[in-house]
Amino acid sequence: MKAITYYRYGAPDVVGLEDVPTPSPAAGEILVRVHAGVVTPADGAARKGEPVLIRLMGGVRRPKQPILGSEIAGEVAAVGAGVGRFRMGDRVMAATGDAFGGHAEYVVLSEDAAVERMPDGASYEQGVALAEGPATAMPFLRDHGRVKPGMHVLINGASGSVGSAAIQLARYLGAEVTGVASTANQELMRQLGADHVVDYTKADFTAERDRYDVVFDVAGKSSFSAVKGALRDGGVYLDTYPSLNTVWHQLVTTRFGSKKARFAATGLRKPEQKRPDLVLFRDLFDQGRLTPVIDRSFPMEQAAQAHAYVDTGHKTGNVVLRLSGEGRAA
Repeated sequence: MKAITYYRYGAPDVVGLEDVPTPSPAAGEILVRVHAGVVTPADGAARKGEPVLIRLMGGVRRPKQPILGSEIAGEVAAVGAGVGRFRMGDRVMAATGDAFGGHAEYVVLSEDAAVERMPDGASYEQGVALAEGPATAMPFLRDHGRVKPGMHVLINGASGSVGSAAIQLARYLGAEVTGVASTANQELMRQLGADHVVDYTKADFTAERDRYDVVFDVAGKSSFSAVKGALRDGGVYLDTYPSLNTVWHQLVTTRFGSKKARFAATGLRKPEQKRPDLVLFRDLFDQGRLTPVIDRSFPMEQAAQAHAYVDTGHKTGNVVLRLSGEGRAA
């Protein structure tokens, strides 16, 4: 099979296409023919080996796992002995977690992994997008921000894959939502359900005082110190980036003050925690309450270009890789 691999840290051109052995499912495993994956900022960070925590976990001098990609959508191509949850031909969406491996034509997963059937009406691009942004946004909002009806949530970076999902999921949880993004994405945020929109080129939300119960900094462009004044008493600052600044403030605010800073490695949650969320996202998609946003898609032969585009920091929604089947280049 073909896979997108990298063997050294660096710029987008370190990734390339390679023939590697096709895996086979053992007992209790399924083989998924991957139709779609996504390139995320997390993939870019792993590729660059930055920040330093990435190398401590993924290889100090060179990457331990040469195939990136943590979210996939595809069809079950084979099943191992004893598998009961899936059959050949099932259309599935899944998260591989810290094992990566999703940027390939085939992936083997335990049937007990974070894998569930896709919505019947979803494309593979939509399926992989449901397994990505919402899977980060929901645990931050629900479990760490403890968002409830009547709360006011601000989402900084609201037009990206996680941010666009966060707008919709915060509304699902009953919150009043303010989205922050560029001028070009103001209408998108309104379409996704934001009650208020802020153009960061014209206004600074951190200058506000005592307004928000939760500030979800998807973009990682702010800090607890900058946002603290905009939080109400008991408010929470959520950051998706494991910066030393956020880790420090999380340690300090755990013991002192009513306003808290929190970071969570949502991708490392156990499969049994992720699977119910995938079912929820499928149901919300079917109900028209969760719509994945797709920016553009690339064939796997253009993986380096996809990485370069994500590195610009200006993507809207998801950047998809077409890995086999639908839309693949010959």
